[in-house]
Amino acid sequence: MSQDGAGIDLETSMGYLLKEASSALRGAMEEVLRPLGMTITHYSCLELLAQRPGLSNSALARGAFVTRQSMNVLLQTLERDGVVSRPTEAPVGRVLPVQLTSAGRAQLKRATAEVRAVELRMMRDLTDVERDTAFRVLRQMSRSLRNETSSSDPAISG
Repeated sequence: MSQDGAGIDLETSMGYLLKEASSALRGAMEEVLRPLGMTITHYSCLELLAQRPGLSNSALARGAFVTRQSMNVLLQTLERDGVVSRPTEAPVGRVLPVQLTSAGRAQLKRATAEVRAVELRMMRDLTDVERDTAFRVLRQMSRSLRNETSSSDPAISG
């Protein structure tokens, strides 16, 4: 507890612990991506495009947790470097769907192996049950904060 007794006890604060884990994960990911000339946002963008080809700038920004402006700057760089491609005119409406190029897929393949190794290191001391529970609990926490609570798991909701 804080010295005046009115604050949050950092030892038992779920938010603080999540932020600490997030910071450790971010640092480890930055460490493995830096030698590849990539940032976490760069990697996230490529991973999103591999799994959901044709996403818009806005959808990529939401998925990578950055602003549309930041994503647009990144996409311009990636396009210039031949990692992604966008049509010069929108096929429908105003959205310019983004696609990975073969160079982008090759870049992603190297990065994915490094990031996966970080995730495996992060979870190496967890049992299968603990890992499954962690996934379920983290998803439920996100849903709860977005008011998308689900009562389908009595262990969490009860």
